Amino acid sequence: MSQTDAVSSWYLYIIRCANSHLYTGVTTDVTRRFAEHQSGGPKAAKFLKGKGPLTLMYQETLVDRSSALKREIAVKKLSRLQKLQLIDQFSAKQQR
Repeated sequence: MSQTDAVSSWYLYIIRCANSHLYTGVTTDVTRRFAEHQSGGPKAAKFLKGKGPLTLMYQETLVDRSSALKREIAVKKLSRLQKLQLIDQFSAKQQR
């Protein structure tokens, strides 16, 4: 494990496209990664290119890359309805 992995948190995030599709990913910096996706540049996910405007709908903090990737797999297996419920729960917490 590198020293960077030991001190940095990992995040799972969900982005909604203009066509209402949901994209799930992981990163160490949600703000930077979301900006990369929005710019449509070479580091943007191919799935998101041309599907803007994009909206960051959800994020959760995880302790390391391994747990972030495992959580990403679990969330990607959820149905659309379950993902929307996860987003709604997150939004309710943010409004408290």
